[in-house]
Amino acid sequence: MQAMEVDTDSHHLERKQADYKGQDERYLLRMQRYRGQQYSHLYYFRLHKFREILNTLIQKRWPNLPSCTILGLEDGKECIIVGTVYKQMQLKPSVLDEYSKERSVTPIAQPHNFMHPDDYLILEDDSGRVKLTGNVLSPSMYVTGVVAALHGKEGSDGDFYVQSILEAGLPPQHPLHSGYSLKDNKYIVLVSGLMVGSMKSNPLQFQLLVDYVTGHSGDEQEQSMAAQIVRVIIAGDSVDMQQSLLAGQSLGLKEQRRLAEPIKELDLALTQLAAAMPVDIMPGPNDPANFSLPQQPLHKCLFSGASAYNTFVSATNPHQFDLDGVCFLGTSGQNIDDLGKYSDAKEKLDYMERTLKWRHLAPTAPDTLGCYPFTDRDPFVIEDCPHVYFCGNQKKYASRLLEGSEGQVVRLVCIPSFCETGSAVVVNIRNLECHLLTLSTSSLVG
Repeated sequence: MQAMEVDTDSHHLERKQADYKGQDERYLLRMQRYRGQQYSHLYYFRLHKFREILNTLIQKRWPNLPSCTILGLEDGKECIIVGTVYKQMQLKPSVLDEYSKERSVTPIAQPHNFMHPDDYLILEDDSGRVKLTGNVLSPSMYVTGVVAALHGKEGSDGDFYVQSILEAGLPPQHPLHSGYSLKDNKYIVLVSGLMVGSMKSNPLQFQLLVDYVTGHSGDEQEQSMAAQIVRVIIAGDSVDMQQSLLAGQSLGLKEQRRLAEPIKELDLALTQLAAAMPVDIMPGPNDPANFSLPQQPLHKCLFSGASAYNTFVSATNPHQFDLDGVCFLGTSGQNIDDLGKYSDAKEKLDYMERTLKWRHLAPTAPDTLGCYPFTDRDPFVIEDCPHVYFCGNQKKYASRLLEGSEGQVVRLVCIPSFCETGSAVVVNIRNLECHLLTLSTSSLVG
């Protein structure tokens, strides 16, 4: 079943379409195994993957300096070392602390951030580890799991004095609209944090969003705008499951219905969307999906109505796809929120920019961010630079255009929680311009 038209009483508009190519294959777990698998395999693959990338860059930047392992460092001799950053943090939560019988003398950390002035960085490779010193490397900017090349020398105290740092930088990027000719505007709507079923959720506000993008509300101009929307992406936290009913006990029929009610309500809205246009739904931290990254697609049995349409896509988190030659990459926010707990930045866009320059979506996984113990690859390595990089479930909307040293151009987008703000983000895939769409029960404001 598929419907791609906007019907009104006075006129008939045909919805624009865009060529969609899903690229979530790398995030799908075909067969999950945990016995005998260690996270050390993930770090090993990450280090060797980035060593290949960085060795090429090292030859261009420091052609006359030798590269060596940490074990091969010599006192006072300048060299290049490549390794994985480890951040030693005083306030970092530990599972063992929960079972400690002695009262901890460590000050109570604020729940939103675990940084401390005495934190320091260590670099680790296959041969060993060394403490990093110097003013070039700020512990507040880095987190455990980042791979980098460092130029410096070992001091008499055994520490490595860093003189400069080389990160992988933005990956190569395919030309915008490669193979496509876009002359007209086409829009994609990014929304997250619907939280259907929560006390803060406003069903009427959500219905306004559905009516607006499907072309069933607004004047002729707004309906013409709606006809140019080619896809909707729902980036996580779509439902609010009643945690009191998820304690592991057997549920009666009444409790089962209460638990399923938000999903049914969401399915009704998704059915309306899927009947009008393609829609992708990603799992988030509060959705009925696996906790660790990459989160697998929400099971289609949850959405009996929307699943009847071939325009409905249940996607992974992270989610990657091409739309008319525009590469999109995004998450439901866990990777960026975790960086905010263990490093510092002025705004969330800075964290997003760092992940691109580190070429890694989730450097803190598996240290502080749950992920599957991959043994043959690291799927979070960013192989190709996206044109649009989005992050869901943020407190407020923010956007920035990032330009790379090799001509890369990336639109960074923080998607605000719809439940909290009543806002979604509209991106024009023709020129990567974006704006906030705010809806209220009294009026529509674009």
